[in-house]
Amino acid sequence: MANTDLFLGLSHVAIAVPNLREACELFLALFGQPVKAINENPEQGVRMAMLDIGTLRIELMEPTGDSGPIARYLTRHPSGGVHHISLAVADMDLALAGALAAGVKPIAPPSLNVHRRRMAFLRPDRTLGVLVELEEHGGEE
Repeated sequence: MANTDLFLGLSHVAIAVPNLREACELFLALFGQPVKAINENPEQGVRMAMLDIGTLRIELMEPTGDSGPIARYLTRHPSGGVHHISLAVADMDLALAGALAAGVKPIAPPSLNVHRRRMAFLRPDRTLGVLVELEEHGGEE
């Protein structure tokens, strides 16, 4: 993944939360930033709120049921915590080819997120224990 033009920067930091409303209220009180949008991803069993703090985008994620990746994360970390970091990439196929060449495999093939962008997660056992999401931005950000 050595092509630096491929990586556009940090897309967002995702935080798993047990209660989305309370988390939104806390971030508003702490940083004075209201939530930009709330979306739901039924396939992942998650409701998400996006907010900006300066140039940093934060995604707060609450499970909508007892299964799914965020629900599983909260079983291990009941008060919540950083779930993953998301890197904006110009081309998903090139980014994944570079990851594979470096010995890092995706957890699953790319899919579309709630923003209609292609995304894929890399296996954290090969990224120093950090769950890394690649999100295709196509150069617009």
